[in-house]
Amino acid sequence: MHEPSRAQRQYLLHKKREKQLITVSRVFLFLFFLGIWELSADRGWIDSFIFGSPSIIGETFVMMCKEQGLFSHIGITLAETLISFLLVVVLGVGAAVVLWAFPRLSRVLEPYLVVLNSLPKSALAPLLIVWLGANMQTIIVAGMSVAIFGSIINLYTGFCEIDPEKRKLVATLGGGKKDELFKIVLPSSIPLLLSVMKVNIGLCLVGVIIGEFIGARKGLGYLIIYGSQTFKLSWMLTAIIILCVIAMVLYGVLSMVEKRYLKKI
Repeated sequence: MHEPSRAQRQYLLHKKREKQLITVSRVFLFLFFLGIWELSADRGWIDSFIFGSPSIIGETFVMMCKEQGLFSHIGITLAETLISFLLVVVLGVGAAVVLWAFPRLSRVLEPYLVVLNSLPKSALAPLLIVWLGANMQTIIVAGMSVAIFGSIINLYTGFCEIDPEKRKLVATLGGGKKDELFKIVLPSSIPLLLSVMKVNIGLCLVGVIIGEFIGARKGLGYLIIYGSQTFKLSWMLTAIIILCVIAMVLYGVLSMVEKRYLKKI
């Protein structure tokens, strides 16, 4: 294995420095925002009761951990999100495969999928509560409803855009629809699937929170609604910030999986 050239080393060093600069800039911007927020609350530029402050939210977080079982609420929301996400992945891939395998069926169902994907899910959630009851299963369905139809449409479109020459080659060699699916379509669609999953994990979290707003007695969505009803705005802000952290972590995990896969191919 030969040593990298000087130009290659300079390029790699430049990319490394650029990555470090971006990381430092992100951290600086975050700390600057927290500092301005805290200063504004201390000086009375903003109402700390309404807008809170980092110190107030930190104190609220510690208090809720001790007295309100915060981690049980986090665990419930996280479990509902992950279950709905896994179901969206399985059902989305399965439905997209069926539509790809039966083009006539896809032409029949396409307008219905578009309408269902465009439907405002916040309006659908109350109906789900009435139909299915206020329970964890309903909230999981609410989480799925936000992501499932868009996932099916995107995956089906990706399946149809796979290189037709490769599919013709399989057919020429005597392969059938099954061979096309498992040897060409699905392997070639893994980057697309990972990209769709990165979007879906956030959508499932949004759907779960919408469901918890309406029909839950536990979870971060319930804490937000309870905090607004009892004017405990620090509870609301704490729950919202925890949701942001959860979304970032879940997205980061999927991004890491995607990067590792792309390095292997």
